[in-house]
Amino acid sequence: MKTLRMPLSLVAAFLIVSMSALGSASTQTLSIEFPFAFSVPIPCANQGNGEVVHFSGTLHEVISSTVNGNNIHINILFNPQGAKGVGETTGDVWQATGETRMDMTASVSSFPFTITFVNNFKLINGGGGSLLVHQNLHVTVNADGTTTASQDNFTFTCK
Repeated sequence: MKTLRMPLSLVAAFLIVSMSALGSASTQTLSIEFPFAFSVPIPCANQGNGEVVHFSGTLHEVISSTVNGNNIHINILFNPQGAKGVGETTGDVWQATGETRMDMTASVSSFPFTITFVNNFKLINGGGGSLLVHQNLHVTVNADGTTTASQDNFTFTCK
């Protein structure tokens, strides 16, 4: 199984350009695509007996930032493009769809710092099977270092 490799040099350059705009209003957007591969056990595959499905395709990522005064908002969106998987046992073909979104809001001079993740990910088999994952995660870091996290609306549906 390969891990996702994000082109960190592009992301770092993007964030440096965004941060250099502090003190004035600025919006930047970066759109990149990179290949990915992963394997995932799907419990409802193979007529409910489960199997590992090997996926590969392209991951599309859009990073947007808005800087206004000392405040920054960053939005990152990931969605698979042409991602297909093949069942290890059955050879069934699956498609990966959906999106994962992260929103971060922070002040460069004070707290709180907040991050919200929303994950809507779907693995769909041409024969009608599917694995649907939905998750909301919210993290806040206060000036004293207190960190709170909450996960809402987590669902894992296997059909």
